[in-house]
Amino acid sequence: MASVPDATTANAPALDKEATNYDTAGTATNGGTAHPQMSREEHEVARAAARFGYGPLAQVNTLEARLPAFGGEFQPGLYRPVTDRKIANPAPLGLSAFALTTFVLGCINMGTRDISSPNIVVGLAFGYGGLVQLLAGMWEMAVGNTFGATALSSYGGFWIAFAIVLTPGGFDIQGALETADNGSPAMFFDSMGLFLMGWFIFTFILLICTLRSTVAFFSLFFSLDMAFLLLGIGYLVRTDGAPTPSIIKAGGFFALLAAFLAWYNALAGIADSSNSFFIIPVAHFPWSEKGRERRAKAARDTV
Repeated sequence: MASVPDATTANAPALDKEATNYDTAGTATNGGTAHPQMSREEHEVARAAARFGYGPLAQVNTLEARLPAFGGEFQPGLYRPVTDRKIANPAPLGLSAFALTTFVLGCINMGTRDISSPNIVVGLAFGYGGLVQLLAGMWEMAVGNTFGATALSSYGGFWIAFAIVLTPGGFDIQGALETADNGSPAMFFDSMGLFLMGWFIFTFILLICTLRSTVAFFSLFFSLDMAFLLLGIGYLVRTDGAPTPSIIKAGGFFALLAAFLAWYNALAGIADSSNSFFIIPVAHFPWSEKGRERRAKAARDTV
């Protein structure tokens, strides 16, 4: 998330979400104002927490700041905040829509309660994981977040496409493929496998863009990528003419992991001093901008 520059980093490029300076009385000295809902003591605690990359001050945007990567904003690298933003942060909405739909399908792939058909996910895939996530992606575009717009809009499209495939009647995709293969489901399974492998490739591209972000953000895309890979292999490599159950279950496990990581990143973007009593750690990588800043500060402190 973000930290507050101290006196030793005053000459360094601004990388933090909180750029307001305070005198010994806790009064803003550079024209900014302290958080209106926080006492001076609370503000000092929040500033200390922000140095570790999280806390309510991570929600404060300034005109000059370039902020470190933060999954709660769906930003994988340094970015400039949207000043005087007229709409809320759309990332938690998109992450939550993705998480719930993925959770349900992951449970089904894991064989939870012996549910063998994934049709219950059709409603979620159309309404929440599809439409709502697509809208969140469009709103990310409105706030200038290219990564967020690409990822959320694409996965919204994925869920809509997946729901169309599972919808009985309609386009009758499964029936048409089985008819083309003389009643055998093999062509449908191969097609679904290729469909999932394509999403594995796309997710891998996004995964590369998270290598300099946070552990929570990277882990989300890594687990999702593994889910697509294993599910694709499960459909392409079959046992007794059906998708291999063990590989499908493994894919379902990674889908569940991706769902919980998406919820975690969503919580990090929602929680602030107005609604939460705790802060959400996100763990910046040591080689990220935030990690290098911390190492430089630690080196100065030991001199």
